[in-house]
Amino acid sequence: MGFKKQQIIGKIIVNVALAILCIIWTIPTLGLLVSSFRPENDVKNSGWWTVFAPGREREGPTFTLANYRAVLLGKEMTYTNAQGEEVQASGDNLGNAFLNSLAVTLPSTVIPILIAAFAAYGFAWMSFPGRRFLFIVVVALLVVPLQIALIPILRDYTKLDLNGTFLAIWLAHTGFGLPLATYLLYNYISNLPRDILESAFMDGASHFTTFTRLILPLSVPALASFAIFQFLWVWNDLLVALVFIGSKPEVAVLTQRLQEMVGSRGQDWHLLTAGAFITMILPLVVFFSLQRYFVRGLLAGSVKG
Repeated sequence: MGFKKQQIIGKIIVNVALAILCIIWTIPTLGLLVSSFRPENDVKNSGWWTVFAPGREREGPTFTLANYRAVLLGKEMTYTNAQGEEVQASGDNLGNAFLNSLAVTLPSTVIPILIAAFAAYGFAWMSFPGRRFLFIVVVALLVVPLQIALIPILRDYTKLDLNGTFLAIWLAHTGFGLPLATYLLYNYISNLPRDILESAFMDGASHFTTFTRLILPLSVPALASFAIFQFLWVWNDLLVALVFIGSKPEVAVLTQRLQEMVGSRGQDWHLLTAGAFITMILPLVVFFSLQRYFVRGLLAGSVKG
C-alpha cells in the first residue's frame, strides 16, 4: 500500500510541475496574442493583463483587427498620438512575404523527405559496395555546423547566378536537412518487418514497387515527424534566407520582413505582436495536424519487436 501511495504522490508532483511549466511558457504567448488585438494607445498606456482586471468586463475590452489588416494587407492606419492629433501611417503588407515563405518552405520540406526516404531504403534493404562507409559519412554530416558551409555555397551560387532565387534556398535547405532525414528514416525503415518485404520480393515486386507500395505507407509516422522538424526549421529560418536571398524585397520571406519591422517599428508593439502571430499561425496548424505522428516518429527505431 505504501508503494502505491508513493506512486500516486510521484505522479501528482510530476503533473503539477508540468502544469506550472506549461503556464510559465504560455503566459508570454498569451500576452503577445492579447496585445496583437489591442489598439496602439492601449498597448502603450497599459499592460495586456489589464484586459482581465476586475471591473474590466463592465467597461468592455477594446479589441481590433486593424493591426492585422495593417501588417498583413498594408492598410493605412489612423490613430491618435500622445498630443491628441490624428496621424495616418501605412502598414507593412506581409502578405507577399507570407506567400514567399510558403514557396520556400513547402519544396524545402518535400524534396529532402523524398530523397532521404529513397536513401534510407537503399541503406536498409539494398546491398551495394560502400554502403556502410556512405552511411557513416551521412551520420558524420550531422555534426557539421551549417554555418561553415554558407560561404563556399554562396561563392558557387554567385558563379551560377543563383543568388536571390527560390531555387538557391531550396537546394540549401535540402542539403542541410538530408543527413538528419536520412538517419531518422533509416532507423525506422530498417526495423520494418522483414517478412513483408520478402513476401513482396517473392511475388516479383521490384525495389521501386516495394518502396512506393509498402515502405512509404508504413513509414508515415517517421515521415510526418521529420516533416514537422523541417517545416518549422525552414519557416523560422533567418540566417539561410539572409545569405541566399539577400535584400531582394520581391522574394523576402516572413522572418526577413519581421526583422525589418523590428528595426523600423521597434516601438509599435501592436504591429510587432500582430506580425509575430502571423508567422506562428501556419507552424501551429502543421504541428497540431501531425501531432499524433510526432512521438511515434521520435521513437523510430528505438524499440524493436
